[in-house]
Amino acid sequence: MIRRSATLLDDATGLVSGDRLATLDGWRAVSIVAVLAGHLLPLNVLIPHSNEAAGLFGMAVFFTLSGFLITRFLVERPDPRAFIIRRAFRILPLAWVGVIAAFIIDGGRTPDLLLPNMLFYANLPPVPLFNAGGHLWSLGVEVQFYVAIALGVALFGRRALYTLPFFGLAVTAARIATGAHFSIVTWFRIDEILAGALVALIWSGWFGFRAKALLTNANTWVAAIIALAACYFADTSLAYLRPYAVALLVGSTLAGAPATLQKLLTSRPAFYVAAISYALYVFHGLLSSTWLGSGEDLERYLKRPILVAATFALAHFSTYYFEKYFIKWGKTLTRKKV
Repeated sequence: MIRRSATLLDDATGLVSGDRLATLDGWRAVSIVAVLAGHLLPLNVLIPHSNEAAGLFGMAVFFTLSGFLITRFLVERPDPRAFIIRRAFRILPLAWVGVIAAFIIDGGRTPDLLLPNMLFYANLPPVPLFNAGGHLWSLGVEVQFYVAIALGVALFGRRALYTLPFFGLAVTAARIATGAHFSIVTWFRIDEILAGALVALIWSGWFGFRAKALLTNANTWVAAIIALAACYFADTSLAYLRPYAVALLVGSTLAGAPATLQKLLTSRPAFYVAAISYALYVFHGLLSSTWLGSGEDLERYLKRPILVAATFALAHFSTYYFEKYFIKWGKTLTRKKV
């Protein structure tokens, strides 16, 4: 099972096994677990506002990983055609299944929303997301980033990647100017992806050895405290630090995390959860909009074990018996000729 998971993770990112950083698999697991906890568990009963904080932290880690992996792929292989094909075959099949399922769960009453959701611009104003597919807003941010970065590399080559950190700072400046602490709209959220892109450029040596050393030698626990505070105090100015604090946290572990954290990030359970994380994300929101997520608080939480079990079962099936064939197809179509 672990070997099968490794193959899927490698294919999904376009990297070979020797290039994969094990800690990133662990962070992917942390990301989805935080999102699931924020959406499905009564964390606010223990600590007020912790549901929102967990969701923000999970999504920030997810976007950081996306920005890092996509940028690193294009640094090593600046081929926008191969990039777009691999991303399309990785993301679209399950995403479109999720959009159609959300349409059906909503009762099929709004066919005019199908196109914006299928083409991933439903997170933009006036935000015509399906109720059951509200969590899929993040795919809009992702896909729009894919198109923009592929176009930039197609027009200007790898040097276009140098602009990503500056665009990230511009987005953060726009958030500060408008008071947007958090948003699902791309131009107020994509700085989390672009912060991950900055980490990829630093890791790849584009800003010199000293910058890379500063990144990898940063104190992981201090970065974690700042990142968690930026997510917890989401309605304060600390929220503007969220993209960079989370990116620093992930970046500080690329060359090796503190022993306890390293053990967690590279554990077998983390590896498995990372492998099925995309499907977990898609299915948990859909199932939450069915009978499994209905009722008063007590009834809903009594159903939670069934919902979680169903989410993992569907995610496992989707990852190993549906998505993997599209991933392999995309890799075959873009394999380099010797």
